[in-house]
Amino acid sequence: MQHIIDRFISYVTIDTESDSKSSSTPSTKKQWDLANKLYEELKQIGMEDVSIDENAYIMATLPSNVDYHVPVIGFIAHFDTSPDFSGKNVQPQIISNYDGGDIVLNKKENIILSPSYFEDLLLYKGQTLITTDGTTLLGADDKAGITEIVSAMEFLIKHPEIKHGPIRVGFTPDEEIGRGAHKFDVQKFNAEWAYTMDGSQIGELEYENFNAAAATVKIKGKIVHPGYAKGKMINSMYYACEFIQGLPSQEVPEKTDGYEGFFHLNATEGKVEETTLHYIIRDHDKQKFESRKRLFRILADELNSKYASDLYSVEIKDQYYNMKEMVEPVIHIVDIAEEAMKSLGIHPIIKPIRGGTDGSQLSYMGLPCPNIFAGGHNFHGRYEYVPVESMVKATEVICKIAEITAEKYQA
Repeated sequence: MQHIIDRFISYVTIDTESDSKSSSTPSTKKQWDLANKLYEELKQIGMEDVSIDENAYIMATLPSNVDYHVPVIGFIAHFDTSPDFSGKNVQPQIISNYDGGDIVLNKKENIILSPSYFEDLLLYKGQTLITTDGTTLLGADDKAGITEIVSAMEFLIKHPEIKHGPIRVGFTPDEEIGRGAHKFDVQKFNAEWAYTMDGSQIGELEYENFNAAAATVKIKGKIVHPGYAKGKMINSMYYACEFIQGLPSQEVPEKTDGYEGFFHLNATEGKVEETTLHYIIRDHDKQKFESRKRLFRILADELNSKYASDLYSVEIKDQYYNMKEMVEPVIHIVDIAEEAMKSLGIHPIIKPIRGGTDGSQLSYMGLPCPNIFAGGHNFHGRYEYVPVESMVKATEVICKIAEITAEKYQA
């Protein structure tokens, strides 16, 4: 278990925060620090065909050790962390034999990770947890996934008695800003299917995700000296509030669950003369997804009509789609992962992802790619943590999937 801890900490202490405002790939130069480390590490553990391209996409091969045909399968994770919360100077804390009580992340700032608020903590009583120090995120999304893939490949190399077909691994930048698969070379990867190790709680197995879009709403105003503003000033910030209130108040992330979609206002920029609202739009159902996008344009048109002026403009860009349509025709790849978990005493939790992974885009690029748990909780914030035992189990699941796949294709 210690080698899992050491490997994970060596990754999370490298700052790899991505940047949605950058047009480069990777979006930040610092992502190269971990990318280059992974490139060298894959070679060191004995992987073959290790490559890193000009955009920091990493691929490698573990050759088959059987004398019959087995489909090439893949395992994929991303090495960037979310720009929503700082990933700089991560100081992991190791909590051995967790007692089920409050965890003091930062005594000075009185930051507490408590099971009274985060009930999932109680699932891991008696286990070893890795937490933040309360001032940064941890980076288990998705450095736990990378840890598990590298560790599994190393284990298979050291244990040739475990029979497996050819395995490809891939590590990507910029997943957290929706661009992780944009420059992924599916043809070069050359796998029949793959799994992203990018889920949360132990046992998660997902092949449905949100349809996703980003919406930008701009509201024009008119600046006039406030002393002479009567009948002349148009304060765009007030008009922005009217747009916000025009959307269904209950259809937001904090009030929805399961298959329920939402509108999420995740940033605003405002002055009298112009205000910009940044939304994300999410729904598992394609028709409901399209209806949500239409509502933005309908609301803007209604408000422009109300004020007899083109104050509101809307720009919407699709980000990714529900992978279910691409995975269901090859549902046996989900069955294999489910069988692997059950054989290891893990209860599979098959549920829709309330988010997206590289796998959702890759599935539409011709690489069916369900998602498997990586073990972390409370991603993208100061309360993030990961049980080490969950990372160990995820590593075992990877090995077992490879073994079961080889068994199923044995003549």
